[in-house]
Amino acid sequence: MAQPQRLSTQTREPGVAVPRNGAVALMPGLFLCTAVTAVATALQHVEVALFGRAWIEALVLAILVGTAVRTAWKPGTVWQKGIAFCAKPLLEFAVVLLGASVSAATILAAGPALLIGIAVVVVVALVVGFVVGRALGLPSRMATLVACGNAICGNSAIAAVAPVIGANAADVAASIAFTAVLGVITVLSLPVIGAALGLSLLQYGTLAGLTVYAVPQVLAATAPMGAVAVQVGTLVKLVRVLMLGPVCLVLSVIVHRQRGAQAPTARLPLSRMVPWFIVGFLILVVLRSLDVLPPLLLQPMALAASIFTIVAMAALGLGVDIRVVARAGGRVTAAVTLSLLTLGAISYGLVRLLVA
Repeated sequence: MAQPQRLSTQTREPGVAVPRNGAVALMPGLFLCTAVTAVATALQHVEVALFGRAWIEALVLAILVGTAVRTAWKPGTVWQKGIAFCAKPLLEFAVVLLGASVSAATILAAGPALLIGIAVVVVVALVVGFVVGRALGLPSRMATLVACGNAICGNSAIAAVAPVIGANAADVAASIAFTAVLGVITVLSLPVIGAALGLSLLQYGTLAGLTVYAVPQVLAATAPMGAVAVQVGTLVKLVRVLMLGPVCLVLSVIVHRQRGAQAPTARLPLSRMVPWFIVGFLILVVLRSLDVLPPLLLQPMALAASIFTIVAMAALGLGVDIRVVARAGGRVTAAVTLSLLTLGAISYGLVRLLVA
């Protein structure tokens, strides 16, 4: 009886190799997500070569290419562990690294009145966007993604909020796809709107920073108006991006309280309600603000965050059935459009009130 027991123990002891085997199991999916990312990045370079700028970012292209691959071919079991790793842990690590790009000095430069105004705009846009999405019949998670994308920073906000609220790949893909389209339309139309409204360069830069989704898109929208508009738009946009951390934190607490209400015995302390990557994000914000992070690390960390996010979007695309996105298309488009119009109206009111 003793000998079989020792034999059983011996067969488990080589389990020291389990982490290695686990890492090996990730490789096929990692390779596939990286390949999709490479194609998306190449397509972005083609855009720049043809048009002088990338109208559709690699992040969006990664979802589109991944979805196209998934439509033509469903990855088998051997690919799934690596895809799942890229879609969640890698994305969460990318969110942490984003904290190194944020500094308290950015907040102080905006001034207290404009800072409060930006926060109000973001909160109102979030609430209105969520209500509009729910009124149009979107599931609560997708409505939250659309609202956050419009109110804060488009694709990056959607990608950061998704793991907090437990959104699935189809919700993320649909939200990003339609938000990206309207983002491009906004960049193209905003200079015309600014001229029609008779905005000063300072006012126009503020409006662009409050309404355009991504920092590169802000640069594209403000560059035709001159350096002042570019500087103001970028500053306001960066302050708006800073709302991402608090919003994720609040959403995390709300989600866990809802789960606790459904299963009161499973209530968690606040320390476990906040995801590790939000804590990491806030820690890096503090370290950056205190100038503790070596300057030489800031650019590599920002680049890594960008690459990891694109790889994660490729993974999400590989999990999307295009038919699910198509079914939600009309409602998502309406929700994004109405939310964006609301954001524009609120932002214009703030510009007229606070900016000379």
